[in-house]
Amino acid sequence: MKQGLSLRVSQHLALTPQLQQSIRLLQLSTLELSQEIEQMLDDNPFLEKDLEDASPREDFGLAQENQLASASDHEWDAESWEGPFERVSESRVDTPSEAPDSPVDAAGVAESWDGDGSVDFSPDDSEWGGDAPARQSSQEDDDKAQATELARNQESLTAFLHRQALALRLDDTDRAALRFLIESLNDDGYLEDSLEALAESLAGDDLEQLEELVHRFQMALGLLQSLEPTGVGARDLGECLRLQLQAMAVNTPEQTAVRDCALAICQQPLELLAKRDVKRLVMAVGASDAEVKLGMALIARLEPKPGRRFVDVERHVIVPDVLVLPQGADRQGLPQFRAVLNPEVMPRLRVNDIYANALKGGKGDSHAGLQQRLQEARWMIKNIQQRFDTILRVSNAITQRQRSFFIHGELAMKPMVLREIADELGLHESTISRVTTAKYMHTPYGTYELKYFFGSGLGTDSGNHASSTAVRALIKQLIASENPKKPLSDNQLSDMLKEQGIDCARRTVAKYREALRIAPTNLRKTL
Repeated sequence: MKQGLSLRVSQHLALTPQLQQSIRLLQLSTLELSQEIEQMLDDNPFLEKDLEDASPREDFGLAQENQLASASDHEWDAESWEGPFERVSESRVDTPSEAPDSPVDAAGVAESWDGDGSVDFSPDDSEWGGDAPARQSSQEDDDKAQATELARNQESLTAFLHRQALALRLDDTDRAALRFLIESLNDDGYLEDSLEALAESLAGDDLEQLEELVHRFQMALGLLQSLEPTGVGARDLGECLRLQLQAMAVNTPEQTAVRDCALAICQQPLELLAKRDVKRLVMAVGASDAEVKLGMALIARLEPKPGRRFVDVERHVIVPDVLVLPQGADRQGLPQFRAVLNPEVMPRLRVNDIYANALKGGKGDSHAGLQQRLQEARWMIKNIQQRFDTILRVSNAITQRQRSFFIHGELAMKPMVLREIADELGLHESTISRVTTAKYMHTPYGTYELKYFFGSGLGTDSGNHASSTAVRALIKQLIASENPKKPLSDNQLSDMLKEQGIDCARRTVAKYREALRIAPTNLRKTL
């Protein structure tokens, strides 16, 4: 075996700390960005919130909400988002043809996070401080949408049950057992663990104490199931339904017969009820066909999750990042729209002038750490501004391409992919993906994630393509208008779409129907 020596020339490209931070901020959601800003405010003394209204020292805030950053505001342009720079480093052969395509020059690579204090660091702090005049927003007050009102606080299920338990005359042991069961309920109001398992967690290997605890828990369970909401404390769905049926008031023999039939149905495997297998239920219950149908209708009106209404709804509230507002009409009289940033999510940040001016002109190793923190504060402000500028650019491009959606709704949605917006704005496809993830837009038809406006297309008879979103909306519309006694099958829906010129297979219809959380034909049929 001969040993040889080979020489390989390669070039390593690394993201600067500023660019790394900018990419990371871009992919954060509004909540994550808020947490990141709060962390930076705690760690960096040079960065502070601008709480003054129309402050003359404001550099980034509501006054900048719909103004794109100029080329001089940041040292890197749209090409710095290109795919090769998504990784920290990449090895390639250094060829003359590749050199001009690199968006990172020697100066950019040489830029370091750690300053050594050897450079005369005396930037113009006026852009961050009191010399910068306040710029008025071009938006009218009536154009700014109000923030989404948070849902009012609701009493939790456990607190509601504990308050009811206070009215019961119990000794300390029984009260403690009832409290323990209440705390063991899940969010739906079910007792997932068995009484024996709960007793073992407390008694351990003591058999005598175990039997005593099981007896106490059985008594406490009866008390728990007598509280409101009806059905709370059930071990399974069948027991929950039976508790609600038993608590139901009946006034006539007919109502009693229907309730008894419903109780008998709940004793059977619930798969028969879910499949609406009337024939097998008639044989198992021993009732007539009409009585079984009435019993099933009665069960359908019950609440399968007693704790549903106690769930805190505030966590489901979404504050949009972008608002779509009308902006006149075109020559054909069709309305036009524009995207603006939501002022409620815009941060108001600035560099502390006192600290920045005190550090101005400082040299030497003693000031290197402070200069680094000042530079981090400036990078943070510029990167946040760049983040919102990119979101606004992408949102405006989406608004222009999907204008028919804002006029007619989701039935008029056009097929669109990330590459189209990337080519239009001169950005990388990965940048568009980061922008459209966990960012929301408020439209006349509701609040949607930016990814909602992107979708594949289905072929039509005219040679064009129909958006998958529009096809799903059409399927939803067809099912909503169907005869409940004769619901449309997936094959029928596919044929109806083909009649309208949309080539959609049965399996595709089934996939879209499941994505819309619409039950199949046998479950949608009304008895």
